[in-house]
Amino acid sequence: MKNDLANIPVFILCGGLGTRIKEETEYRPKPMVPVGQYPILWHIMHIYRRHGFRRFILCTGFKSEVIKSYFLNYASMNSDFTVDLKSNHLTVHSIDHDEDWEVTVAYTGEHTMTGGRIAKAAQKYLGNAPHAAITYGDGLANIDLSAEYDFHLSHGKIGTLLGVNPPSRFGEINLQGSSVVEFSEKPEFKNNWVNGGFFFFKREFFTNYLQLDESLVLEKSPLIELAKDRQLEIYKHSGFWACMDTQRDRDALNDLWNSGQAPWAPNFKFTSLETPSSQMVTL
Repeated sequence: MKNDLANIPVFILCGGLGTRIKEETEYRPKPMVPVGQYPILWHIMHIYRRHGFRRFILCTGFKSEVIKSYFLNYASMNSDFTVDLKSNHLTVHSIDHDEDWEVTVAYTGEHTMTGGRIAKAAQKYLGNAPHAAITYGDGLANIDLSAEYDFHLSHGKIGTLLGVNPPSRFGEINLQGSSVVEFSEKPEFKNNWVNGGFFFFKREFFTNYLQLDESLVLEKSPLIELAKDRQLEIYKHSGFWACMDTQRDRDALNDLWNSGQAPWAPNFKFTSLETPSSQMVTL
């Protein structure tokens, strides 16, 4: 199974403008906003690698050069090196990191939407893979991705999405007339599952539901049509999940990382689907 996972391409959406966290994205794309000392993209890739995935296709757009520079210089920035300034010959003395990733940085357009980005990148880099993963460049979870992939294979349908059940950001009020009879701060809605952003698809999804259209939004016609065709299953995850949409979100993720107990971190023990939802971060 591990060998199979190592060959599955993982498409990561890295090209959006990140307008809701503009204070962080004026000079860099949102996936490069740091959580601790590493970009959130690095954390996402580590989540996949711990389960055996190592082939990453980064679908870039806005500030693509920042991501290109980061990975082009990854070895030298994480190792001792000598540079001959006259010849510009670089010698990296040892590779002082453990990442054995294969990273393809694919420019998919400055203003291309999510579905169009995946379609453009897949046209070049899907190859003959029978299945592929897709995720966003701003979400973290303690999801067991190998278990989700097993579930994806077991039901035989075209697509699987991660369903998460995050607490509401606002307090819920139950009324009788004008009297408040119950108040719940940030309640958990047990039956309201939302898209958690970690997908698996058969290659038919890329050929039959995506088009080379820059205006194509992944979450609109492709997923809507897939659901209408009864070809989309949900893998329910009740553990930790968080998305970095705002500066407040970023601060909360940094607090978790700096505490040494970030749930998505390599030393965290993955939890089962029965994990209490209190494990999830409240942002």
